[in-house]
Amino acid sequence: MLMSFIIVHALIVEDAETTSKSINDIVKRSRVQFTHIAVATPPESKMKSTDPNWLRPRGVPQPNAALAYISNNLGSSRTGVVYFGDDDNVYDWRLFDEMRRVKRVGVWPVGVVGGLLAEHAMIDGQGVITGFNAIWKPERPFPIDMASFAVNITLVLDNPEAGFSYDVPRGYQVFVWHTRTEKTKLGRADNSTLLEKVHLTPLQKDAIGYD
Repeated sequence: MLMSFIIVHALIVEDAETTSKSINDIVKRSRVQFTHIAVATPPESKMKSTDPNWLRPRGVPQPNAALAYISNNLGSSRTGVVYFGDDDNVYDWRLFDEMRRVKRVGVWPVGVVGGLLAEHAMIDGQGVITGFNAIWKPERPFPIDMASFAVNITLVLDNPEAGFSYDVPRGYQVFVWHTRTEKTKLGRADNSTLLEKVHLTPLQKDAIGYD
């Protein structure tokens, strides 16, 4: 089983004043090694139910707390990969096997996101990234989803000033833009392809778990 030889340590940062037993119990049942801490979003930075979702970035203090934890507790580590997981995504264990090869920064496709069946980097014959197929704000320097990349831990430790900020437009975070929990809006062609399951590329089949 993949879990038997891939070491995963989950750093759970709960948006609260203190950690909750319910979340702790859920993570314990996964049998994954974990550390559970709590960092609350300041009241003035919380979104109101009537606020448009683009008003301000969400999930800023929590990943910054995770980065600080890594710097403060794993400062001498030179082996490992940092991946920003999210509570509204589903992950295939094969992804963690792929991460072990990340020497600096690694990217991979993400299924059913950004209006596409598979959002991914475009790579030339030499393995060099030449662009991205994103349709949401493709002008961004790195138009990718939170789930689509990981960095070697040395990149985090060697750049302690890097982090997330409220003072940037949505989609332009230093590390990544934060995904939102909502139904993905696919384009008409991709939606038809998904429903009919015809003319799927190998990448799209893998993205939606279709054999």
